[in-house]
Formats: sequence, structure tokens, C-alpha cells
Amino acid sequence: MACGTGAMHGRRCIWGGRKRVRDALYTAALAACRCGPFKAVSTAMREKGKPAKLVVIAVARRLLATLKAAIRDNKAFQP
Repeated sequence: MACGTGAMHGRRCIWGGRKRVRDALYTAALAACRCGPFKAVSTAMREKGKPAKLVVIAVARRLLATLKAAIRDNKAFQP
């Protein structure tokens, strides 16, 4: 869930969901940003001036969408 009201106007923080899943996804996104199929995405976002945490969360969302598609299609992950 995104919270963007009050003092956080203009900048959002995310919260909610299952903590263990969120932590595992965050850790996987960190690894994917450093070396993996999403490294090019993270490098491009950093060169555009995006904050590091924003890049990690964006990669986490892409990673989750990719994993959901692999489960839906019953196929192994192909980078």
C-alpha cells in the first residue's frame, strides 16, 4: 500500500503485506540490481537520477510480476 498524505505529500512510503514475503522480495531485488537480468534496468534508473531505494522497489515489483507470470504459465524463470 502506498501512503502519500499529510507530511508525506509528494513522497510516498510503502507498507503492508506479509513481512516475510516483503523481506524476501526486497533481498532478491537487491541481488537482481547488483548482478542479474534486472541490472540494466537498475543502472538506467540510477543514471536518470532516481533514489537507490526507489530503484530497488521498482526492481522488486518487476521481479514479482515476472515470477507471477512464470507460475501462471507453469514455466521456469528465463532471464
